[in-house]
Amino acid sequence: MKITDIEAYLTCLGRNYLFIKVLTDTPGLWGIGEGTLNGSEPIVASTIQHITPLLIGQDPQRIEDIWHLVYRQGYWRGGPIFMAALAAIDLALWDIKGKIANLPVYQLLGGRARDGVMCYSHAGGRNEQECEDNARKLIEQGFRAVRCQVGPYGGAGVIGELPPLHPEAPPTSLYEPTPYLLQVPKLFAHLRSKLGMEVELLHDVHEQLDPIQAARLAKEVEPYRLFYLEDPLMPEHRESWPLVRAASTTPLAIGEIFTSRWDCLPVFMNRWIDYIRIKPLHVGGLTEARKIMVLAEPFNVRSAFHGAADIGPVAQAASVALQITIPNFGIQEWTRFPEPVYDVIEGIPEMRQGFLYPTERPGLGIEIDTAKLQKYPYKRAFMPIVRRADGTMHVY
Repeated sequence: MKITDIEAYLTCLGRNYLFIKVLTDTPGLWGIGEGTLNGSEPIVASTIQHITPLLIGQDPQRIEDIWHLVYRQGYWRGGPIFMAALAAIDLALWDIKGKIANLPVYQLLGGRARDGVMCYSHAGGRNEQECEDNARKLIEQGFRAVRCQVGPYGGAGVIGELPPLHPEAPPTSLYEPTPYLLQVPKLFAHLRSKLGMEVELLHDVHEQLDPIQAARLAKEVEPYRLFYLEDPLMPEHRESWPLVRAASTTPLAIGEIFTSRWDCLPVFMNRWIDYIRIKPLHVGGLTEARKIMVLAEPFNVRSAFHGAADIGPVAQAASVALQITIPNFGIQEWTRFPEPVYDVIEGIPEMRQGFLYPTERPGLGIEIDTAKLQKYPYKRAFMPIVRRADGTMHVY
């Protein structure tokens, strides 16, 4: 059996996605992968196109060998663009492997370690009351865990917006940390007084604080028993994680922009975090994500795979397939896909009462009607731009 070609599909199904199809010389056998990287999908597609001649003629069943071929052949390694391209190929190969075996991918990874994958979704609002109301709606749907935010990332710290410089550019948000730092403890004091202490509540800082601010926030939300505080620091501030860790017993989560095991190892070995926020899509696929979770296990780090709206259905199917098999599972982020996704794609994991269940179809179980994708052309997009009030660039 040989790989004969790779087809890439850039599309906007309410959100931008990049899907691929790895074709083989066996009639009717191909694998579906995904290389979505918010705002950078055309660059990932170009990378896959560049790599394709190296893969034509390879045996698609040799997943580990092909992973190392792609990873090592260019000498320069890693980074989000390259690892998303590698992930797209890797997911498609696992899809092929499952179809050959006539088994869902999770069975090839060792089979179920649990019946379903507990997930959380997002409750936002313009104020504390709206956030509470939206959290209640999710709880009524069966969610046992809810991420709570007032406003956009940065909450009350988002103090204004500058218009785009031209129609194709995004606007610029203005952010200051003090209003945000004052707001978040009040939000969780309100939620705990209204929702009680048993429901699991989460919050995403989105890397917008410096180390001493992050330590203060972790300490101030400690009485409200967060399931975890997500991304209180940028990954670049790795040496400051001990400061945040020592300030509070609030569980900590990081990793949604990590791209390899080498990003993860220091935070595991130093026991700086409790949950790792990677996903197969951006660390080189299931092959690498599985190894990362093996490394995490002896350090008592659990999975909390990133699953925001910019993570597509193929990637989410891969996340569920892995997390239903690993012993150190924690939680999975989940948002409903835009409606056009359901017009084009079948086999998406089912969410029932706050738990996700993988498909029993062979492979990743995803089928894409590629002819219908022509109705949904890709729309160029950029990540948000954030500046401080004085004009200094800030992270999103």
